[in-house]
Amino acid sequence: MSEKTDNAASRNASATGKPAVQPSTAMMGHGFTPSLSEGALKPPIFLTSTFAFESAAAGKRHFERITGLTEGDAEGLVYSRFNGPNQEILEDRLSLWDQAEDSLVFSSGMSAIATLLLAHCKQGDVVCHSGPLYAATESFIGKILRNFGITCVNFPATATRAEVDQAIAKGRALAQDQGGRLAMIFLETPANPTNALVDIRAVHDARSMAFDPADTVPPIAIDNTFLGPIWQKPLDHGADLVVYSLTKYAGGHSDLVAGGISGERRLLDPIRALRNVMGTICDPHTSWMLLRSLETLEIRVQRATQNAIAVCEALKSHPKIEDIGFLGLLPDGPRKELYQRQCTGPGSTFSLFIKGGEAESFRFLDALQVAKLAVSLGGTETLASHPASMTHISVPDDRKRALGITDNLVRISVGIEDPDDLIADFQQALEQV
Repeated sequence: MSEKTDNAASRNASATGKPAVQPSTAMMGHGFTPSLSEGALKPPIFLTSTFAFESAAAGKRHFERITGLTEGDAEGLVYSRFNGPNQEILEDRLSLWDQAEDSLVFSSGMSAIATLLLAHCKQGDVVCHSGPLYAATESFIGKILRNFGITCVNFPATATRAEVDQAIAKGRALAQDQGGRLAMIFLETPANPTNALVDIRAVHDARSMAFDPADTVPPIAIDNTFLGPIWQKPLDHGADLVVYSLTKYAGGHSDLVAGGISGERRLLDPIRALRNVMGTICDPHTSWMLLRSLETLEIRVQRATQNAIAVCEALKSHPKIEDIGFLGLLPDGPRKELYQRQCTGPGSTFSLFIKGGEAESFRFLDALQVAKLAVSLGGTETLASHPASMTHISVPDDRKRALGITDNLVRISVGIEDPDDLIADFQQALEQV
């Protein structure tokens, strides 16, 4: 049996406009027809490496399209490195959250980012990116791509419009010198781990001013992991592609690793082609687990955000806390105005700046009893980590200082536990500082 025809029809229908129901409702059945799977209410896990063709001619048509010899979507299923029923249903549903034309899923957030950049960049090209980025992203752009003759320029997440203009101009000039082009503008907002916000619309407008419509315009890709897809919709503010570590809030149970990209099909097609070759697609079992997780995504994120607000309100005046980097506590001013314009909620990941340095931060972390000392974020449990010595240890010290990743910064990802228990845990841990 094949679900491809049904799934393609569902995807095309969602691309024409908003569905008749909200995404949280559509997650319960969109893209799946029970009658095609023996009446199963939920999609089975399709653990198969290959699929049988109806005829030799059907096999030829599929390979003509999957290799680009003829135009059009590849019909049917052939091999699980390319696609599969679980992955296709997941892509159908993921695209609904951002109202994107299409989506692709990957084996991890970093495989999504790597495949995206390698598909759109070639030797001599330049990537213009905001900072800070997730450390592995910054390493991939600044170190790995350099081995392929692809360079980068960056600007701070809090850059003014003039600074963004300068960075784009610098990137174009560098690309011209190298015989390439400014191939990608990559942003992460809110930034990991500082929660710094990038003005997506300002970057979009800066790109519009820098490039003639007849030029090859670099796409704007946004890592939307911290707030997406519930509290921020980058495609509504001028982005072309939205990138996720689906490991985090979308998966939400700290039991899977996956990534996703949503956006225009014309920009996703070269990424899909490279994914087919490299095999960076999400596996069927992980895709099935994500289908389960997407059904509860909205309520999990809402509860975690409510908890984060309660925790930050309780701790904001604590004598051993220097500051809290939480979008829900922004003072009046330009940053709060940007937040209100671009986001609909603060999320549940924030930074505590402990008075002192690494030693004081470690004492706080080691004293936690309810919250777990672990990297990652967006799970049902509350996690705490020390970015400067853990996730961002590979970032040079001078760049960490410039980006505000200090020794007294502790990143907190609040889960869905009882908020009073979390507050009590943080307060007792602070007593050990």
